[in-house]
This record gives sequence, C-alpha cells and structure tokens, in this order.
Amino acid sequence: MTVDQVRTVPAAPSTRTRLTRVLLGRDAAITALLVAVVLVASLTVDNFSTATTWYFLFLDVFPILLIALPMTLLVIAAQIDLSVASMLGLSSVLVGALYENGWPLAVAALVALVVGAVGGALNGFLVTVVGLPSLAVTIGTLALFRGLAVGILGTRAVTGFPSGAQDLVSAHFAGTGIPVVMALFVVLALAFGVVLHATPTGRLVYAAGLNAEAARFAGGRVGRLTFWLFVASGVMSALAGVYWTLRYGSARGDNAVGLELSVVAAVLVGGVSIFGGRGALPGVVVGVLLIGALRSALRLADVSSDVINVVTGVLLIATVVGPGLVARARGAARRPGTRPSAGAPG
Repeated sequence: MTVDQVRTVPAAPSTRTRLTRVLLGRDAAITALLVAVVLVASLTVDNFSTATTWYFLFLDVFPILLIALPMTLLVIAAQIDLSVASMLGLSSVLVGALYENGWPLAVAALVALVVGAVGGALNGFLVTVVGLPSLAVTIGTLALFRGLAVGILGTRAVTGFPSGAQDLVSAHFAGTGIPVVMALFVVLALAFGVVLHATPTGRLVYAAGLNAEAARFAGGRVGRLTFWLFVASGVMSALAGVYWTLRYGSARGDNAVGLELSVVAAVLVGGVSIFGGRGALPGVVVGVLLIGALRSALRLADVSSDVINVVTGVLLIATVVGPGLVARARGAARRPGTRPSAGAPG
C-alpha cells in the first residue's frame, strides 16, 4: 500500500462523533423502537408490564448481553466469533463434570473460564498468525467445542448444584424485577464501553474495521488487538456458561445451541455494521433488550415460536438493509435529476 492510498482511507470516527451518532442517529431510532415496543406491549399484552415478566426477561437476555460485549468489538473490527454458544456449552459441561467429581464449584468455574480463554486464544491464533478468515475458523471451532462438550457428558445431564449458588444468580434487588447479576453486567459494560469509546485501543478497533492494512501501516498492532478480542470473547462465553449452568441447574452438552445467532442478531440490530468500522456499545445493549422484549411480548400473547423467529428475522433484515436504503435515498435527494446506478454501493 502506498502513502497516497493510505491518505484516502477514512479515519476512525472520533469519540465525540460516535457519541453524536448514539444520541441523534441510528441508536436513537433503535431506542425509540424499544420504547414503542414496551409501550404497545404494556397496553395490549396481559402481564407484560409486571416486575415478574421483566425479571425473567433480564435473566433470559443476561448471557446474550455478556457475549455481545466482546462480539461488538469483534464485529466493529471486521471479525466475528460464531463459536460463542459452543464455548458456553463446553464451559457448562466442565463445571458439571468437575463438580460431579468432587471439585469445589468455585474452582470448577475458574477452570471453565481458563478453558474459555484458551479456546479464544485458539481462534485468535488461527486468525492472526495462520491468517485464516474468522468466519471459517469459528465455524470450525463451533463444531470442535460442541463436540468436546457432548463427548465429555454424552447425552446425560449433571444436576444437584449448591442451592446457595443457584439462588445467587436468581436473586433480585428488593422491590424490583431487576436480577442482582445485572449489576455484574453493568460493571462489565462500563469497562468495555470505556475501552471502545474512550481509549486508543477503541480507536484502533474502529480503524481496523475501516481498513486493517492502513491501520497496520500507521503503526497499529491489529494482530495483537484481534487476538485479545477473541480471548475476551472466549472468557465472556465461558462466564455465560457458568451462569447458564447455575440458573437452570443443569450442565448438558447441548446447552445454548443456536445462541450465537441471537448474539449476532442483537449486535447487528444494535447498529453495528457487519462490514466493520461502525457501531456503538449502547446501541447493542438496546438491541439485546429490544429483541428480548419483543420475544417476551409475543410469547405472552401466545404466539408460536416459529412466528417469533420470523418476526425476529424480519427485524434483523430491516435493520441491516434499512440504513443502506436511507443512504441511497439521501444521496439521490442531494443530486436532483440523477439516480444511483445499479452497482453503486449503498
């Protein structure tokens, strides 16, 4: 790449620009849609606005929120990790198998987190050192981690975990429907948000998504960044697996099958570009809550799971395709009498 080519690469948006987009742009529209869904559901769906409904909604979306934190940074950096649900299942199985063999639960959970870090490091090594595309790598490790999980326990489940630990993940703040575990998410979200939106590391994440080669030419250590993002994804997936095991009181090899699709959908609905270089963490959090609230309302309205999946899919397509159509319309409006060509980018 020549110096002239590097000069044509768009710079990563500043923190102020990103916050402006959060407050006035697409994230504001997503927030407005969440408010509209909540208001309509509260008025038309019995029991939706109760503390109990919101309590279970938060418990349901908690693992998605955890995994979405590193996934947001990965997608902004033009990478993806589809092995997250399999790592969740593997960590759940490890907790169950170790506890069943007499290990203290805390030690078993710690081992699961270490295995999550190792699995993430494997993904990062194959992507950054071997040079394989993250989509292909994580599809492979998706099958690998799930195969290990099923191989360890087979078709059986481990149950009988300490009631104190199960009560802890299910506890809620007195007088509210907010689970105590949401406090952990708030702390982690603040940490990831500061890194992404207020540090040089975050600026490198955006720069890598816009043009990784230019970011390297400018001195950014894109490979090291990508490696540690995959490690973070593995650890957060393993943490979600520990939570999953204690919340449902069961360690199984098929825990959370398909959850990676919910995570990716939430990230994209939250305004992160699948092509990298654009997005913000607050929008992703709202996206997770939007999908969770919509699915909860439809379940309470006795809508079948197939229809719920269709509605979720339509929402995802609309949020991915919509911005491109709006950009085309704005471009056409700025050039009266012209039409965007069929091959013009959206």
